[in-house]
Amino acid sequence: MEIEFYKYQGAGNDFVIIDDREEHFDRSNTDLVKFICDRRFGIGADGLMLLRNKKGCDFEMVYYNSDGNESSMCGNGGRCIVAFAKKIAVVGRSCCFLAVDGPHEANLIDTEHGEWVSLKMINVENIEKGPGYCFMDTGSPHYVVFESNLKKFDIIEKARAIRYNSRFREEGTNVNFISLEDNQLHIRTYERGVEDETLACGTGVTAAVLAAHATGQFTGNQLDVKAQGGSLKVKFEQSGKGYENIWLEGPGEYVFKGTINV
Repeated sequence: MEIEFYKYQGAGNDFVIIDDREEHFDRSNTDLVKFICDRRFGIGADGLMLLRNKKGCDFEMVYYNSDGNESSMCGNGGRCIVAFAKKIAVVGRSCCFLAVDGPHEANLIDTEHGEWVSLKMINVENIEKGPGYCFMDTGSPHYVVFESNLKKFDIIEKARAIRYNSRFREEGTNVNFISLEDNQLHIRTYERGVEDETLACGTGVTAAVLAAHATGQFTGNQLDVKAQGGSLKVKFEQSGKGYENIWLEGPGEYVFKGTINV
């Protein structure tokens, strides 16, 4: 079987995207997804997405981690699939699509960095605060740890100690280490399902900004973020229940198109 695919990246978080509006792709084939995402034997990606038709929305986003399993919301993936949907003329500069955590709005915007995708995230009402950390769900579960020196930080060992502890071992959690410097948030993220550090994570960036705000590290309603793979921005409104009207902004860039025989 020959599969046509597109490769996209958002701040270094890379994805294989397949136009599956005719539903030829077997979405239960975990081994196939894992093979496609493999960086040595397949195409190579942090995740794979299917774009499918969905009544009442412009399209549906079906997301898989690189381990082959369908997973929770991916913010960078959401921005990339919006850019892809525009490229193949499914949407214009604004759209609404369905993801695993519900409907999302998105807009293509012009910025000083070029054309970015602005993606509306789910509301966040429950933030667990502890000594040196916050935990919340921004479409995916995120454990956020405050650190002072991220450049020389051994993220893998410390992230796995959290991701595989007794609390998170079964369901897993993403783990983010952050520091705020000169009104810019710096972040490094370990993603479950990838089981390694990735260059960026959209739901993680969102969680990091909200964690920094909820613990009083900055005021205002937006913050620039520097991930390992590039720049992003998060805007939000604080409400009595938590945070709402949350928008994740960043690149969703086309890399290449190809076919693979499987």
